[in-house]
Amino acid sequence: MTGVTYRGAMVLDVAREAPYDGSRLVRTLGEFRAMGHSDVAFGGPVNTSAAAIDITGLHNTNTRSLQGLRVRTGHGLGGKALLIGRPVSVTNYYDARGITHQYDAPVRAEQLETVTALPIVVDRAPRMVVYLAHRAQVVLGDVWYDAFLPLVRRVEREIAVDDEVRRRMVSLGGMLLPTAAPPEVRLTRSDLRDISDELADLAALVQDDALRARLEDVRSRVESGRTPQPTTARAPAPIGLAAREIDVLAQVALGQSNREVAASLGLVESTVKSYLKNAMRKLHASNRVHAVRLAREAGAID
Repeated sequence: MTGVTYRGAMVLDVAREAPYDGSRLVRTLGEFRAMGHSDVAFGGPVNTSAAAIDITGLHNTNTRSLQGLRVRTGHGLGGKALLIGRPVSVTNYYDARGITHQYDAPVRAEQLETVTALPIVVDRAPRMVVYLAHRAQVVLGDVWYDAFLPLVRRVEREIAVDDEVRRRMVSLGGMLLPTAAPPEVRLTRSDLRDISDELADLAALVQDDALRARLEDVRSRVESGRTPQPTTARAPAPIGLAAREIDVLAQVALGQSNREVAASLGLVESTVKSYLKNAMRKLHASNRVHAVRLAREAGAID
């Protein structure tokens, strides 16, 4: 059976940030802060041994005193929340009993008074801790805590999905890069079909549009049995356009309406709309005219 050369790094290159990484962590903290009407939010991931929290994200802080702080399990407010696996809150942080106080200095630098630590737990394992704080003493009731439940559940689901995506990426990487790690590996057409199906499953799992587009791009290159080509400044290549999506774009390029396209191709109008929407997303087009232009520039249609 014919073999083709393929580079495994192309698949591994599409891994994205998890909700506790980089810019996604900052956005997550912003959502928690807005939900709690808090002055400050900060937090970060639990390390792999579940022995500590690394504070890697800050939202609306006045200083950098908390950045990079490592909070050990059982120590401080966050360490207590990590230990017992549920939220912990204090109204007057500096006089609070039941927590250790070795992290008072960075907290004091931010002039925080009421502080809450919310652990995010996935499959019974703590994965991150979100701190919410006020610069005044505030009494927080059950309604305040309950408001966070949908947001906590959403972040838990996002982490679970990210875990599955990364697990499958590692699995694909193992298929593409043998232990001897030569620069290239020969794969059969059957291997590529299996990889393409796996990438399709991955794309269906994620909600992030940019990552899904990258996965579809990789899948398209797998199906064509070639390594990625250098991009030009002139125009992007079509990102995994399906045959029917190209057919629809070709009819739109003739000036046909969705109803006319449906009649020309023997489809229902809603299906035409769906194909056109997918094509616009893959091409990063703002409207149907823009999609036709990009498809022409990329050579997908005449």
